[in-house]
Amino acid sequence: MEERTIVSLDYAIKYLLRDKANFAILSGFLSELLGKKVEVDAILESESNKVDPDEKTNRIDLKARIDDGEIAVFEIQFLRAFDFFGRVLYGVSKAVVEQISAGGRYDIKKVYSVNIAYYDLGAQREYLFSGKLDGFRGIHFEDEKIPFAQTRLSNTGPKIDIHPEYYLILPEMFDDRLRGRFDEWVYVLKNSAIRSDFTAEGIKEAAVKLDQLKMTRDERAAYERYLENRASIDSVMITGYTDGLAEGRAEGRAEGRVEGRTEGRTEGITEVAKNMKKLRIAAAQIAEATGLTTEEVEKL
Repeated sequence: MEERTIVSLDYAIKYLLRDKANFAILSGFLSELLGKKVEVDAILESESNKVDPDEKTNRIDLKARIDDGEIAVFEIQFLRAFDFFGRVLYGVSKAVVEQISAGGRYDIKKVYSVNIAYYDLGAQREYLFSGKLDGFRGIHFEDEKIPFAQTRLSNTGPKIDIHPEYYLILPEMFDDRLRGRFDEWVYVLKNSAIRSDFTAEGIKEAAVKLDQLKMTRDERAAYERYLENRASIDSVMITGYTDGLAEGRAEGRAEGRVEGRTEGRTEGITEVAKNMKKLRIAAAQIAEATGLTTEEVEKL
């Protein structure tokens, strides 16, 4: 069977899929993931997901409005980050809070959190996880349950589930065995390629829109710079963190103190920040990636 190499989906989400003409790709991806027909009708811009052509980063986010005002929040992370799940929670919380105007009703629309991590999170075999709170269960009478749902604008009518749903995708854990239609999208996330026998919704549109062979010379050059930048920042962060952590552990063993390990982690993060500054990455982005404050970064 034929296999077509395409632009990596992280690059597509960052630069290409924000165009309304390409919404069918995101719509197909979400439809297969959520198991229902989904239509993306807008990309919601905020300070956290604006596109900066010069940005060097190892993470990507995107917020899209789908059917009936529901929201899908995408978070893609390439390198281990101690605050990854904190950022996931923040993204969901922000998407919920931004729905409410001052003094307005708490008419919350559901938020879907789609998180893609290209590093080890401790999974043994699984590459696709989901999580949600579907209701409150009784402590003393466990058979009793109150759904986490509300009606729209009145106390009558059907209740709609409003609690966020979380999805975690680990492409590096995927063994290329197709167990369901969404696995075709996981294959794309892992391999940046689409097989000719794939039929998942949105896949054919992706094969056409993201075909590397159809890129102009300038488009290909921009894409290659993106891949180089991503590899560069990942390498800098891995090297700095690993070296600092190793030194701290050696100190800890030599002195018999746990503090050595803590110092090593700190030194590793500091080294990462210094190397990122050499790459002329903005202080705010360094602070977000390392957990340091902007002031601490500027002093390095």
